[in-house]
Amino acid sequence: MELAAGKWDDGIQRGAAASFALHAAAILALLLLLPKAEPPLPLPDDGLSVEIVPQPAGAVKTVEPVKASSPEAAKPEAAARPAERSAPVASHAPAAAMPSVTPIAPPAPKPAEFVAASRLFSDKVLADPRSRRAREALRGLASGERNLQLCDLEALEQIRRARPDMRPDTLAPYAMAPEKVSSDSVEVRGGALRSNRAWYNIQFKCGLDAGSGKVTSFAFLVGDAIPQGEWQAHNLVADDGPGDQ
Repeated sequence: MELAAGKWDDGIQRGAAASFALHAAAILALLLLLPKAEPPLPLPDDGLSVEIVPQPAGAVKTVEPVKASSPEAAKPEAAARPAERSAPVASHAPAAAMPSVTPIAPPAPKPAEFVAASRLFSDKVLADPRSRRAREALRGLASGERNLQLCDLEALEQIRRARPDMRPDTLAPYAMAPEKVSSDSVEVRGGALRSNRAWYNIQFKCGLDAGSGKVTSFAFLVGDAIPQGEWQAHNLVADDGPGDQ
């Protein structure tokens, strides 16, 4: 009788174990058959970049929104009788005096300054073998005209070296105003300089050694272009004819 009971208990335990295994297998199969959850789709990129710009402290102010009054609320005010409106109160308080503002005058334009030459070139130019005819021509001139021609030569060479944008080829020292010539100086206040078939105002001061006749100092100032409408009145031409082409 005890043997039969033991066999019965053993059978129950084996049945319970088999039933648990079958249930576990069934649950696993259901899990495998269930559809897998798809990952959330990424948000579309609109291609906009945002930059945070910090504002200085104390610069942010709260702006109260403007509210539009409704027509119903405006009707009682619009229908108010003239007698009910309060009369304006006259104020006898003196108005605040406006501070006087002194107008700021624009700065005066800086006057143009002469460019003082740090090197002199007329003596070197005349010493060149190609300047033989120029040397001979200068010897035949009077002292005043010789000084003027020598300073004109210095002016052309100074401008050629100081202004690469210009190609000076002719100088009329008395085109716009008479020049001042002495034994040791030449001062041109109304000269005209030709460069690239256009004429420009020029001024210069030229110092000379009365004994040797050489240039000792030079300063110049190139001004604005002379309007073409004024050329004829001052005997200024764009070129010297066919030989100048």
